[in-house]
Amino acid sequence: MHVIIVGCGRVGSELARLLSSENHNVVVIDKNAASFERLGDTFNGLTLVGNGFDLNLLKQAGIEKADAFCAVTNGDNTNLISAQVAKNMFKVPKVISRVYDPHRAHIYSNLGLDILSGTALFASIIRDKIIESRFSSYLIESKDIGVIEIEIKDNWVGKSIEEINIPQEFLVAAIRRPEGVLIPGPGTVLKAQDKLMAVVKVASLDKIKKKFNL
Repeated sequence: MHVIIVGCGRVGSELARLLSSENHNVVVIDKNAASFERLGDTFNGLTLVGNGFDLNLLKQAGIEKADAFCAVTNGDNTNLISAQVAKNMFKVPKVISRVYDPHRAHIYSNLGLDILSGTALFASIIRDKIIESRFSSYLIESKDIGVIEIEIKDNWVGKSIEEINIPQEFLVAAIRRPEGVLIPGPGTVLKAQDKLMAVVKVASLDKIKKKFNL
């Protein structure tokens, strides 16, 4: 993939290194040339100094052939403007923008932009750790559905996935076992030491906790 990243801070530089190590073509844009030092010696992509919404610079970065565009500077306005330019003017297939203000994130999401709010995400993670250590609402961008981890106890060993799933309320998506992770089918039988990763409706959370004695 050809990926353009605007912003070479901690997030942008780490993302660039990850993608570069996977042999993707990566171009990083930042207003401060010194920021590129974060990329290290192993980064083999292209770096450009300037603004992420400069049309000539974006063309130099190859935006007309880009598969993805990520705006992750420390400024919401810069990220949102850059994302809109990439999406609306250059029709980049995947455009992702980081936004600090969670209220602004909802507004721009409604306009069709793919927005990630680190503020809201981190707050949700902390909330889940405090209130429900096994439950994660931040993994799915919805207030109605979350993901829960359940360690199988003896009374559930030998049961099939079909027997424990609850239509429209609880669905086992993966099983972690000592030998590895598997995606179960309806007939998969539970074993001792299994850990289930399941999608659960938030309204049914108390019901599921009671069912599995959590």
